[in-house]
Amino acid sequence: MNFTALVLPQSLHLFGWLGLAFLGWRWLVSGDWRRLAQPARLNLFLGATVAVLALWQIRTGVKPGLAFHLYGISAMTLMFGFWRASFAGVLVLLANAVFGRGNPVALGIDALLQAVLPAAVSWGVFRLLERHLPNHFFIYVLGNGFFGAALAVAAVGLATTALMALAGAYPLDYLLTQYTPYAALLLAWAEAFSTGMAITVMAVYRPAWLETFDDARYIQNK
Repeated sequence: MNFTALVLPQSLHLFGWLGLAFLGWRWLVSGDWRRLAQPARLNLFLGATVAVLALWQIRTGVKPGLAFHLYGISAMTLMFGFWRASFAGVLVLLANAVFGRGNPVALGIDALLQAVLPAAVSWGVFRLLERHLPNHFFIYVLGNGFFGAALAVAAVGLATTALMALAGAYPLDYLLTQYTPYAALLLAWAEAFSTGMAITVMAVYRPAWLETFDDARYIQNK
């Protein structure tokens, strides 16, 4: 279970809810949600969200608020873009809270850390590679699927370390020895491998599932 609400002060939870409310408003005005009106796209989005929800149930932790699990947010970002990927992460956290595997009080800060942050990092890596490197299949898979996913999970681990230390929840030396190396290095490698394999399979057999992938740009005439 996620006990983030037990170790962080109320001020951080308020900040998390304000940040989540702002991002929710931005998502509504972005118009990105309109793509879910297409039945095929909605079914794919819901199916992928359920798959991520199942993935998040395979988890462990060393202390309250310090959990280890694969995220799947980078794959969602490459499939649906930043806004719908982060929204899917919020839905997963909400479902966990409903099923007793999370605290609704911590939903805001958990959403910023575990859904919005990895989606933002993955989307930033995608845009950076798209702008500065050639459009090539292996660059897309290795850069976004492997490197982007690893960087996203490492960012979550480092941000959680900083947050817990600044909030006084745990001593920094404890975090740096018992949590950060596993969350920012080992888990990042596992996320990179699983996401990279999933993106490779989708790019080969189901390229329409990846909104960031285009056969004409990444494969044809290469």
